[in-house]
Amino acid sequence: MKHKLLHYGLSLLTAGAAMLVAMPAPAQQINGTPGDPSATVTIDGKQIPPPPMKFGGVIKESATDSKPYWPPRVVPPKGAPNILLIMTDDQGYGVSGTFGGVIPTPALDRVAKAGLRYTQFHSTALCSPTRAALITGRNHHSVGSGVIGELSTGYPGYDSIIGLENASIGSILKDNGYSTSWFGKNHNTPTYQYSVAGPYDQWPSGMGFEYFYGFMGGETDQWTPYLFRDHTQIFPFVGKPGYNLTTDLADEAIKHMRDLNASAPDKPFFLYYVPGGTHSPHQPKPEWVAKFKGKFDMGYEKLRDEIFANQKRLGVIPADAQLTPWPAEIPKWDSLSLLEKKLFERQAEVFAGYAAYTDNEIGRVIQEVENMGKLDDTLIIYICGDNGTSPEGTLYGAFNQLTAYNGILKAPEALQMLHYENWGTDKTYPHMAVGWSWAFDTPFKWTKQVASHFGGTRQGLAISWPGHIKDAGAIRSQFHHVIDIVPTILEVTGIQAPVTVNGIKQRPIEGVSMAYTFDQANANAPTKHDTQYFEMAGNRGIYHDGWMANTTPFAPPWDLATGKLPDVVNGYKWELYHITEDYSQYNDLAAKNPDKLKELQALFLTEAAKYNVLPLDNTAFVRLQTPRPSAIAGKTVFTYTGENAGIPLGNAPDILDKDYTITAEITVPKGGAEGMIVTLGGRFGGYGLYLLKGKPVFTYNFLDMERFRWEGGLGLARDVLGKALATGKHTLVFDFKYDGPGPAKGGTGVLSVDGKELAKKTIKHTIPLMMTIDETFDIGVDTRTGVDDSYTLPFRFTGTIDKLTFKLGPSQLSAAEQKAAEERLALATD
Repeated sequence: MKHKLLHYGLSLLTAGAAMLVAMPAPAQQINGTPGDPSATVTIDGKQIPPPPMKFGGVIKESATDSKPYWPPRVVPPKGAPNILLIMTDDQGYGVSGTFGGVIPTPALDRVAKAGLRYTQFHSTALCSPTRAALITGRNHHSVGSGVIGELSTGYPGYDSIIGLENASIGSILKDNGYSTSWFGKNHNTPTYQYSVAGPYDQWPSGMGFEYFYGFMGGETDQWTPYLFRDHTQIFPFVGKPGYNLTTDLADEAIKHMRDLNASAPDKPFFLYYVPGGTHSPHQPKPEWVAKFKGKFDMGYEKLRDEIFANQKRLGVIPADAQLTPWPAEIPKWDSLSLLEKKLFERQAEVFAGYAAYTDNEIGRVIQEVENMGKLDDTLIIYICGDNGTSPEGTLYGAFNQLTAYNGILKAPEALQMLHYENWGTDKTYPHMAVGWSWAFDTPFKWTKQVASHFGGTRQGLAISWPGHIKDAGAIRSQFHHVIDIVPTILEVTGIQAPVTVNGIKQRPIEGVSMAYTFDQANANAPTKHDTQYFEMAGNRGIYHDGWMANTTPFAPPWDLATGKLPDVVNGYKWELYHITEDYSQYNDLAAKNPDKLKELQALFLTEAAKYNVLPLDNTAFVRLQTPRPSAIAGKTVFTYTGENAGIPLGNAPDILDKDYTITAEITVPKGGAEGMIVTLGGRFGGYGLYLLKGKPVFTYNFLDMERFRWEGGLGLARDVLGKALATGKHTLVFDFKYDGPGPAKGGTGVLSVDGKELAKKTIKHTIPLMMTIDETFDIGVDTRTGVDDSYTLPFRFTGTIDKLTFKLGPSQLSAAEQKAAEERLALATD
């Protein structure tokens, strides 16, 4: 009886499988012999991942009487090309030589000459919002990215959660048979999810990218980067003098493509390549800086004139375009001192070297595609910048950008000049004066962060696809936006946007395909992107049918939001431009055409309601203090045991603007011990408690401007405690009393060993807002850069850390002080 039931069940299984083979799902044609290991299938893509196909073979009691059946491998539609999607960082329209700038960009030139240049392509004005829009094909507020994640709030448009209903292009292509990879900058993972505790659903792996090699946040040191391979922090720079992340990213992308080609040469790839250049810190290799020595002694106003003339000569701006006026807020070049000019020229040389270096490494990646024989089968999309050029270096530039992030808008000139020769090396974390940023956004007004004006949102774009774009080297002037890249990729590959992903109904793609512009017959066709809103921290605009209405920024972004905030709804002045006739937003028509302005203001509100832009919020950086989901929210006592390196800043004890006590219970072995017990930050700001030649030391690094050190030999018990610690157990305590209330105040620190005071020192000031960008909290080792030069990394502790405890007092900033301080911070991590 058992055998009869088995035969009956097997016959039902076989019949069901046979029916499936006989009646394949619509648009899911099996290529080759069904069940053969070489068989493939192209799915309709409405549901991804596709449901598993039923077994199509025969199962009997023995294998000899049965017939195997392999499920077909999913492949994209026939003719679907490889995709190389490239985007640089913080580069306005006038940076690249391809769009009239003075910095040669031969890789971008190569793509433009083989394809098309686009002269009205737009970003969101800020980095992670642009990136979220780019990889999803949806407006930045639609995917929770109305502002950078560090400023997220608990509203759908601003919570930094892209959402399962907004699958990325990585997920779509992967489930349709592509190999997917991501190299370079992320900044689309919520800041409170950076740690090993996850979750990982909004890391690149969770967004459909099978391989990730890059950095998680908005910026990183190019010499000693905070780098990940998938979910694991790595240190490829150790033991490699001259290492630079810009080259490393290209090396890894090339290696990955070669590995893919060796393993599955016919499988198309999607490679998302987004290096950190030219976001601060500006850190190119020195030979690239040398190429631009003396190239910027004309000053930034004359540089702007030169770029403007180049743009007209190249045809990347209309012949009748106007150069917008120079802002009164930025000092003219001739008003600068000789030392200021010398320093500013150096800043521009380093920036230019960084831009050229970045393009060069991109060129190596493109060349590898050609070397593999795949250039003719590859769609290359190269976006020059995720927003306009950054103004965050303030009016004067900074040898250490952390000074500006902490409200020091002008470092002492003598200190700046001390770094003239090593500007851009591993000894600096630099940014440039905003006059250069304005010039590199020619011909437009404003810069990065400013969503209302094209200086913040207009990006150079080139697209090539040999054999399909026949109008090679031509220019397209249709209005388009970063949300149009995903639908373009989908049309080119023949893959449709899914209805459901992992069972979740998807939000519609909000961009429109640009593929119609590939046809020479459509060179002058009207744009298919008729309406586009812009908004960032209350500053906003709306484009519709050739018109642009936008607010006037209430304060320049390089002031780091120190001005009084206007009413976000009704407190802004509005401008009006007929973009069809006024390319650069030069001629404000608001007073002459108030009815048109009102029409567009109403349209903005309609679009804002549709795409999660509401509620408007211009509080900007005070939002850093918004409570968010966090594993350490509200904690005041932190306890650790043993070595534990790589803890992200957001998961570390915050000692800023408060009392704190660090207690380290350690065991010193025979022969003594030395090494790092605990540290946060490094060369450009931070602290460390360590044993140096067996003696306890606590160092506080005030933004590489000043270092305060507590150590043995100077305290009350120097005759006993100035010596190396003896074998056995010891308790080290550093206790700091903050002289609050208020930000950046000083305080008194006491270093003691086994209950006896070793050193006591009072300091006049402390770091108020941000001790580090992405150097981690390390216990028992120092992984990136040292807080001073008295030891050599990794400076692993040779004793045992039995217990490490941090006890934190309450913040000593009032609500008003906290708000004022945070509004000075600017976009430290964008």
